[in-house]
Amino acid sequence: MNPQREYELMLTRRQLFGRAATGIGAAALASLMTPEVFAAALDKGNGMATHFAPKAKRVIYLFQSGAPSHIDLFDYKPKLVEKHGIDLPDSIRMGQRLTGMTSGQKNFPVAPTIFKFAQHGKSGAWLSELLPHTAGIVDDITIIKSMHTEAINHDPAITFIQTGAQQPGRPSIGAWMSYGLGSENKDMPAYIVLISQGTGNTNDQPLFGRLWGSGFLPSVHQGVKLRSVGDPVLYLGNPPGIDSAGRRRMLDGVAQLNQMAAQSFGDPEINTRIAQYEMAYRMQASVPDLMDLSKESPQTFESYGPDSRKPGTFAANCLLARRLVERGVRFVQLFHRGWDQHGNLPKQIAGQCRDTDQPSAALIKDLKQRGLLDDTLVIWGGEFGRTVYSRGALTKDNWPRPSRSLLQPVDGRGSQGRNDAG
Repeated sequence: MNPQREYELMLTRRQLFGRAATGIGAAALASLMTPEVFAAALDKGNGMATHFAPKAKRVIYLFQSGAPSHIDLFDYKPKLVEKHGIDLPDSIRMGQRLTGMTSGQKNFPVAPTIFKFAQHGKSGAWLSELLPHTAGIVDDITIIKSMHTEAINHDPAITFIQTGAQQPGRPSIGAWMSYGLGSENKDMPAYIVLISQGTGNTNDQPLFGRLWGSGFLPSVHQGVKLRSVGDPVLYLGNPPGIDSAGRRRMLDGVAQLNQMAAQSFGDPEINTRIAQYEMAYRMQASVPDLMDLSKESPQTFESYGPDSRKPGTFAANCLLARRLVERGVRFVQLFHRGWDQHGNLPKQIAGQCRDTDQPSAALIKDLKQRGLLDDTLVIWGGEFGRTVYSRGALTKDNWPRPSRSLLQPVDGRGSQGRNDAG
């Protein structure tokens, strides 16, 4: 028998692809560390070199789950007022499919927003009155209105924008970032997830752990969710009767057993298990320091808003996001639920904006003040946009907007990246 051949036969298809792909991460890291070398090579070869060096070293993704209505926030459409209540022309729909939620409607009345818009900053960007704090930083952001998607339901759409595919199973964007760049802080994961519930739709779309999963990448790259109640991470503290020295001895023993198994079977997930045990041990010291906000100034809490002292709120999570990137975490993703407003949109979207407008703007100002905004990419967006017509009856003070047909997705660059609905 050939031992090497026997070992190769024990490898699974997933392990084979995983090992074959490891060079991609190294190449990506090398291109980021020495961009001038790669740019020169491209320029000499086919003239496709970039005209500027990449600057972003980390990402904060403020994901607004449920699809915010851009028509009521960023996308100024004054001509909709002239068409108030008329049936959506066939030239707009162009035979596009509808979901079951609106497929039974006999007509689709055009619904302009009742919120006032105004231009702000040197750029003259149009913003809704619902976003007064964002108006103050409008020249520091980019509003994107050119994206589109074919997804018409929330779960395929959010899966697509997180992984690049509507079908579950692929690595999330944060997992790819972790795989390619790793973490600047050996005591914290490269990918951290924080979740908050908004004051809009309290029965909003669910969030699944696979949205920040690692897919076919080693599971060490999946997002680590920090909780707002109890220990931020389960089993962060030692159980009764176990001290730090005892835990260290136990982990050393377990690591030796796992290393023996890794040498015997070649399963990369065993190495992941070893790494995760070590990370958990280090997080016992790093996470309590992260969550201790006692050294933050009263001015900082005032800047982020009254909810910033309440664990689990979007405001508190924005403050934690700044503290995380300060500590070298590469990818921080905040999921804020409550944007799926099919009922009382005017009231619910106003509540969501109270949740998010001030903290989002404060985060940009805070990063800028600390010199972090120059190399931090901040994204604000959801899974797709909303329609210009009303779901069901249209009244003078209510216009529930379907979110799953005739529309594009919501995403972008800068603090507030959003989409146009046409």
